Amino acid sequence: MDPALLPSLAAFAHVAHHRSFTKAAAEMGVSRANLSQNVKALERRLNIKLLYRTTRDMSLTEHGQRLYDVWYPALTSVERAVQQLHDAQDEPSGLVRVNTSRIAAKTLVEPHLEEFCSRHPKLSLELVMDDALANIVADGCDAGIRLGESLAEHMMAVPITPALEMAVVGTPAYFARYGKPTSPEDLPNHNCLRYRERSGAIHPWEFTSTEAGGHLFTVEPQGSITTNDDDGMLRAGLQNVGLIQHIDIAVRPHVESGALIRVLERWCKPFPGFYIYAPTRAQMPVKVRALIDFLVEKRERMTLPPSPAEKRVKVSTS
Repeated sequence: MDPALLPSLAAFAHVAHHRSFTKAAAEMGVSRANLSQNVKALERRLNIKLLYRTTRDMSLTEHGQRLYDVWYPALTSVERAVQQLHDAQDEPSGLVRVNTSRIAAKTLVEPHLEEFCSRHPKLSLELVMDDALANIVADGCDAGIRLGESLAEHMMAVPITPALEMAVVGTPAYFARYGKPTSPEDLPNHNCLRYRERSGAIHPWEFTSTEAGGHLFTVEPQGSITTNDDDGMLRAGLQNVGLIQHIDIAVRPHVESGALIRVLERWCKPFPGFYIYAPTRAQMPVKVRALIDFLVEKRERMTLPPSPAEKRVKVSTS
């Protein structure tokens, strides 16, 4: 390939990506006129029309789309490689945007913000709260945090918690008044606080059968309180209103203090915990690696009580 085409090819790639000469020019730090001239020169050299342009809109021709699909990923790979060379020599710096569920942010990131900022004074952290599974590349994020069972495909993922469980909890006062359920079949006799998902559906309570090779099953919670805020659900539970089911790390401080009591533990089996994930391990920016290493360090210091299944194994082997 003629190396003289590279500047024009780069100009075309950025224009095609943004579908805008103005945005591409701002990103590249050149004038809109300079960018337009480069793209026109490329079309003349190739003798192919790449863009349809009007005073208000712009779109790719069939040939333009074909060139973009091949060239833009290659260009971004080169840009990442060059950036990696610079980052390798520098202290982690810049903005790290992390798409995360609210519960992961509250339990895994926010408690350590002071330490992270002190350790990496040149880094800025932006937490993008989104309980849905997001496309971090399309959303312009550097990394995401999600449960292992809901990770996006083709992502490099690192665990930042041990395996977790869903925990059913209530206050001592609630159980003194209404008694404790001894199996999920008893839940219709209790006031179960309900969580409404973004889709509008009520989140079912999830359990695993205690039989050999136990199967997963759900119970539709019935109760007087419904919320789409997990903190609100927890606050209501602490007011003796009813039972809640939540990830164990969210309720553990209240269980350890005695404010809440766990029930139905035999039916709550471990599942993959939270992971931090990024598009690729190759040529990963130093700023992203710094965040991953920090959260992995916190995972290694995280001590979780053994699950009921683990307790039973220890008893039977002792």
